[in-house]
Amino acid sequence: MENKNIKIDLNDDVNYILDTLEKANFEAYVVGGFVRDFLLSKKCNDVDIATSALPKEVKSLFSKTIDTGLKHGTVTLIINKSSYEVTTFRIDGEYLDSRHPKNVIFTRSLKEDLRRRDFTINAFAYNNKVGLVDYFNGSEDLKNKIIRAIDDPYKRFKEDALRILRCFRFSAQLDFKIDENTLKAASLLAPLIQNISNERIRDELVKILMSDHPEVLILASKMGVTKYFFDEFDLMLETKQENPYHSFDVGRHTIEAIKYAPKDLIIRLTLLLHDVGKPITKTYGDNGVARFYNHPVESKRIAKNILERLKFPTKIIETVTFLVLHHGDEFIPKPKYVRRAISKISPELFPYYLEVQRCDVLAQSDFKKDEVLANNKLVHDYYDEFMKEQDCFSLKDLKVNGNDLISLGYKGKDIGIILNNMLNKVIDEPKLNDKEFLLKHINDFIKERK
Repeated sequence: MENKNIKIDLNDDVNYILDTLEKANFEAYVVGGFVRDFLLSKKCNDVDIATSALPKEVKSLFSKTIDTGLKHGTVTLIINKSSYEVTTFRIDGEYLDSRHPKNVIFTRSLKEDLRRRDFTINAFAYNNKVGLVDYFNGSEDLKNKIIRAIDDPYKRFKEDALRILRCFRFSAQLDFKIDENTLKAASLLAPLIQNISNERIRDELVKILMSDHPEVLILASKMGVTKYFFDEFDLMLETKQENPYHSFDVGRHTIEAIKYAPKDLIIRLTLLLHDVGKPITKTYGDNGVARFYNHPVESKRIAKNILERLKFPTKIIETVTFLVLHHGDEFIPKPKYVRRAISKISPELFPYYLEVQRCDVLAQSDFKKDEVLANNKLVHDYYDEFMKEQDCFSLKDLKVNGNDLISLGYKGKDIGIILNNMLNKVIDEPKLNDKEFLLKHINDFIKERK
């Protein structure tokens, strides 16, 4: 239960908070994820402190405090310009909405406070005097790499349905297995996820997506959990691809592509959704080979619905859906065509496009894989070269602008037509991006509009 041999190197601020509370005859501990991550040799900067002191007693001991959540026992302390949350030991009252307790009851018992938490590996407490406190055998579960709910998993998940997603998230982040009874409870109570806000669901999904093991989503689907927040993924797992380019169903291919990707949210979200339109576009050719005609268009539409439903920021939605639409774009890997592609997709997003394409191909079968990857590398080299040369890819980089044309007497739509014709010419031949040359040959660009 207690292990004085465990020593955690706490910073001076945290030691000051613990010492101050203890000198006033209160118990105080660092709790939860900070302790867990230390035991796993992981870095964690988010320190939570629990104490037997009531909020008003905490406030009386420190000069700078913020009433963060007095109703739930939380006071934020400002120490040396850093903030630390200190929460009174508590017992949660009845849960009415599968998320929040109707009320909380303050207690002087550390064990009762830790008992209300979600999983054994999150129910540790530590201070320098007592050492590690582990009432629920979390150390053994850490050793065996197990995610296990404290006491009755059914009760834990009924209290807070977000814990269902959290168990899969911790499994993905830590590469731990989920205890059998905990997994069964998560499956049975999965419908309660519908009571959780889309923002909180989004946050858990993102953490799974950005982990080393996004394949946990497949287990979540198997257990009937994704049905209540991402049922499109279930359809992807049910859709076989049945053509030479693929050896996985759409869902598994998606996960494999994500595993190849850097931990960039835009890239991983794009890969998660790049083929989400395949299930509804699947047809068969005369040879029995599956085809997914126009699936990028449908994928963009569905991706937009999913991202809006989960309350992603507008900028992320616009960027991801644009990349989803263009993820399958093909062009000849020669300078002129690469420049046109960069202009179409934009210099800023083109590296994302190349990385999405690379991961997409790596998750396919070996059929023509080496050829496509070689082309991808060649195009990337061209891109780097063009960026180094500061080639022109948009009107803002063109040496002629609207004011130049207005001064020559041009107006209205003619200005846009001329500038775009100039841009197209310069994209194909970057050396022509010279103001004197472009204006000297302006009649050529006027003629091209016709």
